[in-house]
Amino acid sequence: MSILEFHLYQRALYIWDNRNLPAYLGPPVWGMAHLLVLIIVNSLTLFALTVLLVGATHSLAINTTMIETWEIERHEALVDRSRKLGGYVYASNGKRVRVQHQEFPYDIGIWKNLVQGMGTRNVLVWLLPFGGAPSIKLATDWEVNGFEDADMLWPPLDPEKLPKAVRRIDESGLRDYDTPEEEMEAFRRRQKDDFVRRGWGEDGAHDTNEIRRRYMFEDEEPSGHTVNVDARWTNAEGDRLADFGVDEDENDDDVPLGELLRRRKNKDL
Repeated sequence: MSILEFHLYQRALYIWDNRNLPAYLGPPVWGMAHLLVLIIVNSLTLFALTVLLVGATHSLAINTTMIETWEIERHEALVDRSRKLGGYVYASNGKRVRVQHQEFPYDIGIWKNLVQGMGTRNVLVWLLPFGGAPSIKLATDWEVNGFEDADMLWPPLDPEKLPKAVRRIDESGLRDYDTPEEEMEAFRRRQKDDFVRRGWGEDGAHDTNEIRRRYMFEDEEPSGHTVNVDARWTNAEGDRLADFGVDEDENDDDVPLGELLRRRKNKDL
């Protein structure tokens, strides 16, 4: 494609230099259109393949795949974050994990990396499509540079991918029922106990006096002292009838609030 680009450029340059000659001496319109389309398509394709070639050559030189490059970037970002937190980061399960910097173990030098990736030391064979390939024996056994201890794993542990702690349920307190009827009967007994404890009666009927005493008018502190709660009307902001000019002493539980305000208005008139 580079050779084709060179010849297309030479052809386009020759036509441009002779642009002032009569049209019948030059190529036809369809030839010019064909040349223009070839130049555009070949240039774009050549640019894309050049980018891929540079990227592949760089990966061979440092002996990393694209996924390994992402792992290196992730590890470096994790190390930078841990330095701000004293060398630790929090994993997905909430535990603190110590992060140590690790070197990529498979970068053994540019020349060795290229030889390992191409499968031979003969540079001329690298240009042949069927010239050679890495041995299948190297699929699981790769040479390392020795910068890290042998027991260090790559890629490094990702705290965000640690499994979350499994919550274990204590089954010692769970009840085991032989039949669904026994389970339903036990539920009804617990329901009655809840009604009695709340003062609603065994059948769930509300004991109004008990509820008013317990939840509205008075409350009992753990010390045994009774605290009287003021049951007079207040709005959400804590304002009382007296704040609106209504005599609270004349307030009757059976008299609506609107009637009290109307009485107050008539009294002012």
